[in-house]
Amino acid sequence: MKNQKSKQIIDVYSWPTPNGHKVHIMLEECGYRLGKDWLAHPIDIGAGDQFAKGFLKISPNNKIPALVDPNGPDGKPISIFESGAILIYLASKTGKFLPKTTRAKYEVLQWLMFQMGGLGPMLGQNHHFRIYAPEKIEYAINRYTNEAKRLYGVLDKQLKDNPYIAGKTYSIADMAIYPWTRNWKNQGIEIDEYPHFKAWFEKIGDRPAVKRGCEVLTALRKPLHDAKAREQLFGSTQYQKRK
Repeated sequence: MKNQKSKQIIDVYSWPTPNGHKVHIMLEECGYRLGKDWLAHPIDIGAGDQFAKGFLKISPNNKIPALVDPNGPDGKPISIFESGAILIYLASKTGKFLPKTTRAKYEVLQWLMFQMGGLGPMLGQNHHFRIYAPEKIEYAINRYTNEAKRLYGVLDKQLKDNPYIAGKTYSIADMAIYPWTRNWKNQGIEIDEYPHFKAWFEKIGDRPAVKRGCEVLTALRKPLHDAKAREQLFGSTQYQKRK
């Protein structure tokens, strides 16, 4: 009976990054509990775990997170990579945090795509050139800092008349955006310049499930002072052809 129960646990292969925390938050918000209903398997991206053959089978783009659900839509195991796709999958599986009406659903999905295609990549470049790049390139720092400010302005405007990113209801759009904005200080942002965003940010951060989700695997995170770790993340290892 114990073995039968353990087979229903969702496996999440992840690391304490914004994209990882999106999924951790969603699982906790849906009522799943770490260690009971789902397990977090660390994929140390500084050590190169993301290039292991076993991980590449479920995440061919060698990025975290990836999810394996032993009880997929047809009752068979399913594996999913890309954090946005995982959020949509979990929303579909649980019936939570993605509206059922067509109009409201697409209002949420457009803001999820905003995060996936714009906010995440641009803030990622911001972090790289402001913090991690081996040389300080003024043009790149200015470009991505200014873009970060623009994107925060978009969020602030949207939140002026809406309590949540996609309207009146908390959704996967909020869960996707919040982790990427936790490091606003390192992004060159003065949060007081975006009062509507600030109010939303504090409200989301106070949610118990968000707090739990953002703690997952954080004890394993290390500063990127190691040359090998930097090579795994930013060097030629990233561009090798995978078989």
